[in-house]
Amino acid sequence: MKTLVAAIAAGAFALPALAANPAAAATKNIVIVPGEFIDASGWHVVHDILSQKGYHVTVVPAAHATFEGDVALARRVLFQQFGNVVLVGNGIGGAVIGNAGGGAKVKALVYVAALAPEVGESPLQLLRGPDGMPAPIEADFAGYHWADRARFHDDFAADLTPNRANFLAASQTPVGLAFLGTPSSAAVWHAKPSYAVVATEDRILAPDTQRMMYRRARAQIVEIRGSHAVHMSRPEDVAQVIERAARDTL
Repeated sequence: MKTLVAAIAAGAFALPALAANPAAAATKNIVIVPGEFIDASGWHVVHDILSQKGYHVTVVPAAHATFEGDVALARRVLFQQFGNVVLVGNGIGGAVIGNAGGGAKVKALVYVAALAPEVGESPLQLLRGPDGMPAPIEADFAGYHWADRARFHDDFAADLTPNRANFLAASQTPVGLAFLGTPSSAAVWHAKPSYAVVATEDRILAPDTQRMMYRRARAQIVEIRGSHAVHMSRPEDVAQVIERAARDTL
C-alpha cells in the first residue's frame, strides 16, 4: 500500500514538473486534421517543410465516421502536445478544428480549403452551398460517401498528375453520413485568431463559400490557385500560411 501511495505521489509531482519544463513550453506545435477522401499521408510534404523549420508537427488520423469521433480524436492528440499549438484543418477537418480547438493551448486556427461552420451549420449544408454541391459524391449501402473515381482527377485534384490523382481515388477515405449531417456545436473562430487558404480552383468546396466563411471568421485570407488538394499541389505556399500563423501566435 505504501508503495502504491508513493507511486501515485511521484506521478502527481511528475506531471506539473513536466508541464513547467521550459523546453516543453518552448515547443512550437502544429496539429493538422485532414479532410475528406485524402488520408493523413497527403500532408507529408507540408509536414516535412515545417518539421525542417523546427516545428513539431502531428497529423490526426481522422476516420470521418462520425463528427463526434473526429472531434474526440483531435482533442486526444491536442492533449498529447507540450506547449502551444496552431491547429490546422482541411476540408471537413475545418469543422473539427472549430469544435476541438477551444482549449487554452490552441493559439490559432488555419483553414486550408476547409469548412468553418457557424454553430448549427452542418458540413453537408456548407458543401452543398447556395448553388448545390460543385462535384457529386455518392453514398454506399452503409451510408459512407465516396468521390467518383472516374471524376476524381478533374473534381478533386486537377492540379496533380493523373497517376497521383488515380492513386488517391483508389485509396480514398470515405465520409460517414453521421459526420456530414451533424451540426456544429461550437465555432472557436469567434475567439481565436484565424488564417485561411482559399483554393480558387476547388470543385469540392466552392471558393465563394470558402470566402464567405473566412470573411465572417475575420481570418487573414490568402488565395492560392489550386484544387481541393492544394496542400499537395502547392505545399510550400500552404506551409507558408501555417508558418505565418505560428510566427504570429506561438
